[in-house]
Amino acid sequence: MSKIGQQPIIVPGTVKVEINKNKISIQGSEGKIEIESPREIAITKEENTLLVKRASNWKKIKSLHGLYRQLVENAVIGVEKPWIKKLEIVGTGFNVKPQGEDLVFRLGYSHPVVFKKISGIKFQVEGNNKVTVSGCDKQLVGQTAYQIKILRKPDAYKGKGIRYEGEKLRIKPGKKAKAAGAPA
Repeated sequence: MSKIGQQPIIVPGTVKVEINKNKISIQGSEGKIEIESPREIAITKEENTLLVKRASNWKKIKSLHGLYRQLVENAVIGVEKPWIKKLEIVGTGFNVKPQGEDLVFRLGYSHPVVFKKISGIKFQVEGNNKVTVSGCDKQLVGQTAYQIKILRKPDAYKGKGIRYEGEKLRIKPGKKAKAAGAPA
C-alpha cells in the first residue's frame, strides 16, 4: 500500500471542495484549482477530510495513488495560502524592474529581457535584485521561477546570475588559482 496515498487530507473550513466523478474542484481565497484524476483513482469527501483510494494494485495505479493524493493536498494548501519561490539577482549592473504586470531584467546582455506575466502567478519585486513568485498552483510557481532562473543561470566562476534565495553555489577556481598551485 502507498503510505502517502493512505493519509487523509484535512480540508480547512475556508476551502470549498466539489467532486464530480474523477474531477475535483478546489476553491479558496487565493484562487481555484481543478484536478482530473484517472478512473482507477477515487477521491471521496467525508466531513472535513478527503480520502484518495485506488481500484487495483497494478504497479502504475499504485504510483498514481500517492501522486494524486499529493497533488490534491498541494492544491488544498495553495488555495488557502499561496506557494512562494524567491529569487535573487547577483552581479554588477544586474537588476529587475516591474513594467506593468511584466518584469524587465538587465542581465548583462546587450538588451533588456522582458518576462511576460503568466496567469495565476503574481510577481513582487523587492529592491532591484529580488523577485518573489507566488500563486496557488505549486507546479506553476516552481516552473515559472525556473523559467526566470534560466534567463541567466549562475556562473560557476564568479557566481553572477539568477539563483533561488539561499541557494549555495560551488565556485570553481579560475586559471590563476590552478596555475599558482602547480609546481614549476
